[in-house]
Amino acid sequence: MLSADPIGRPKIDSPSANEPFVWPSRVYYEDTDTSGVVYHANYLKFFERARTEWLRTFGFDQESLKRDHAVVFALRRMELDFLRAARLDDMLEVSVVPAVVKKVYLVLAQEARRGADVVARARVQVACLEYPGLAPRTIPEFIQQKMHA
Repeated sequence: MLSADPIGRPKIDSPSANEPFVWPSRVYYEDTDTSGVVYHANYLKFFERARTEWLRTFGFDQESLKRDHAVVFALRRMELDFLRAARLDDMLEVSVVPAVVKKVYLVLAQEARRGADVVARARVQVACLEYPGLAPRTIPEFIQQKMHA
């Protein structure tokens, strides 16, 4: 869950089973097309950043998982629905909720919201792979335990 410290910087709390993890994302000029609307491919960046920060709340960053545990996560499948236009300077809240946790993959439900409006929705399948061979592998128990806690 996202909150703010006394001067307004994001402060991340541990994810709760009852609430989605939420990461703030401002829409910058570089995210938009000539009409000032978010270019569709940039939602992939918003969703990726939220997934990375969600993983970080469990105490894992992708580089240390690769280096110390020979584990990488790779995007296998993504379905996107674009529901409303997000525009320059909009403040979006991008959420992550685990929908399915299997032995070798996760399915995550994600939304990008502007206030009460959902502007984009994604269903993302992320595979766990061994590194460097990139063969599917079981999600390590220490990661599963944190996600189920």
